[in-house]
Amino acid sequence: MKTFDELTLSPTLKSNLTRHGFTVPTEVQSQAIPPALEGHDVVATAQTGTGKTLAFVLPLLEALSKKPIFPGISAVILSPTRELAIQIEETFAKVASGTGIRAAVVVGGMNERAQLNAVRKGAQVLIATPGRLCDFLDRNLVNLAMVRMLVLDEADRMLDMGFRPAIQLIMGAMKAERQTMFFSATIESSVAHLIAKHLKNPVRISIGSATRPADEIDLHVYEVEQDRKLALLQKMLRDETGSFLVFARTKRGADKLAKRLGAEGVKAAAIHGDRSQSQRNQALKGFQQGSYRVLVATDVAARGIHVEGIAHVVNYDLPQAPEDFIHRAGRTGRAGARGTASTFGTRSERSEIRRIEKALNLRLEKRLMVA
Repeated sequence: MKTFDELTLSPTLKSNLTRHGFTVPTEVQSQAIPPALEGHDVVATAQTGTGKTLAFVLPLLEALSKKPIFPGISAVILSPTRELAIQIEETFAKVASGTGIRAAVVVGGMNERAQLNAVRKGAQVLIATPGRLCDFLDRNLVNLAMVRMLVLDEADRMLDMGFRPAIQLIMGAMKAERQTMFFSATIESSVAHLIAKHLKNPVRISIGSATRPADEIDLHVYEVEQDRKLALLQKMLRDETGSFLVFARTKRGADKLAKRLGAEGVKAAAIHGDRSQSQRNQALKGFQQGSYRVLVATDVAARGIHVEGIAHVVNYDLPQAPEDFIHRAGRTGRAGARGTASTFGTRSERSEIRRIEKALNLRLEKRLMVA
């Protein structure tokens, strides 16, 4: 598939794709959409920024548009974070416009009554985080017995976050005869177990390397002591253009760094798990729209932030695991654009840097801090 025009889709969906500039599919879309449209289960591994959301939203909408709209939930999309769920819904709304198919976002940290009202007003699709959906199931507030399509987006991240029992419970509340799609950056043993248990002869798709950052990302490492990191970051901000996504290890560290940058005249915001949903939405929206040049985040945001055009990712603190390095770096260099990911490491962290390089089979270009 070289263009979306080649697909047999409802006229409304085709019109929506054209109106929003979806003309040439990315590689994961080209390979995943045709078998998904045929009703096959799909397992797709691809790096972040490759267009996975449309790869499952489009087949889901086409399948639902072919059948009469009945009351109740027909499809569920599971996401590891609130931010990612909200961004999935934004893509869904663009493509679903005029189809009569509605979605409800069901996530923690947001008004429960509003979410339930959206469900009860006739949403056919739930875009949910596992924890909140499980809570609704436990309280008999939603019924998944008629679900015929299930998507797990960032499946490996959900399992990393301890959502396996919740996912099992959610799947158990659905009928076995359904179409299931897994989209993931990596397929580790826990993900492979779920695939073997719950998917039927899935079509497997692998785009690029899921064990190293995309080739479009320039990778640098600076050896810099802790008390000099802020000065190095400030120099980067002076010397370079574009937005910066900066990763801190702790929530307190993220808040502190954002405040220190703000005190120096840099428009910065922080996002982490202790922030309210409204605060997180405000920070992310401000970053997307350019009100903030710098967003300081903990790893809770590593896969929940989908913002086009991030120029530079900075590992202000080292990630706890090599795979987290991939997910952090993957916030830049998206959709074929070039990006830069810089890592700050102290002298005592040299062995940690080597561990990341060995695990990911790559070499970080060493750069010197110049005053």
